Amino acid sequence: MNDKDMQIIEVSMRLFASKGFSTTSIQEIATESGISKGAFYLHFKSKDDLLLAILKYHFEMIEKAFSEQTINIQSPRERLICQQIALFSHFIMHKDFLIMLTKEQAIPRNETIKQLLLGKQMESHQHYRQSIIEIYGPDIEPYSWDLTIILEGMIKSYMGVLLFSSSDFNVRQVTEFILKRVDSIVKDIYEDSPFLTNKKVEEIIRNFFVSPDQPSITNVLKNLEEEIEKIGEEELLVTFQVLMEEIEKEKPRAPVIQGMLSNFNNFPTLDHYKNLLLEYYSRK
Repeated sequence: MNDKDMQIIEVSMRLFASKGFSTTSIQEIATESGISKGAFYLHFKSKDDLLLAILKYHFEMIEKAFSEQTINIQSPRERLICQQIALFSHFIMHKDFLIMLTKEQAIPRNETIKQLLLGKQMESHQHYRQSIIEIYGPDIEPYSWDLTIILEGMIKSYMGVLLFSSSDFNVRQVTEFILKRVDSIVKDIYEDSPFLTNKKVEEIIRNFFVSPDQPSITNVLKNLEEEIEKIGEEELLVTFQVLMEEIEKEKPRAPVIQGMLSNFNNFPTLDHYKNLLLEYYSRK
């Protein structure tokens, strides 16, 4: 992303936050960015394409903050606390823009944005689940999905409090309070059987991402191919062809498939397809 792209993104975030996404015109963005309306289209194909770039920019900032805040932290609990503080802090810093998106329901506006958000949502589930297992040990694994949903529910609720309240909050205190509530739940959770088993979660994921009127993996691969064609990278197209050759074998090799899917790591819009395929072929 070049400097002019960044300038347009920063200007548009400010305008969207103050005026709203739907009422801000491309002409206004171009004028505030010091370029013509025609020049805007040299950088972004549409306002939706600009919104996609803004969302990717936010995810990149969050991932960078996670990395910087935890680079020397060994404790899984402290690592999660610092990551959550970074996430809360990012949302508070950009609260006007994020509130606008919430109120206008500006996302998802198209399939590409929808798939980006779904992929990031899956990454979030896996991140919290892995953190829970690291904090509480391998014995908690059967309950890890239930605890993930509980933890994310609390985080989402407190995120709303932080965004829509005019009061200042100590984000570390909020994060530690949430984790202590999880501690209390963990103490008693072994008295019950897990509600969200791995099998149930796999079924939910398939129903969530895949249309029921087509065979699941067939549909995933079809949509993956379409997204790769939109990106237009020759290397990705070749990777997909090799991936299909392996999948169509009588006995597909999971390590080979996993290796091929790793070539999609730097393309966020492919994340949810990659995760579904990894999940599916890890069970083979």
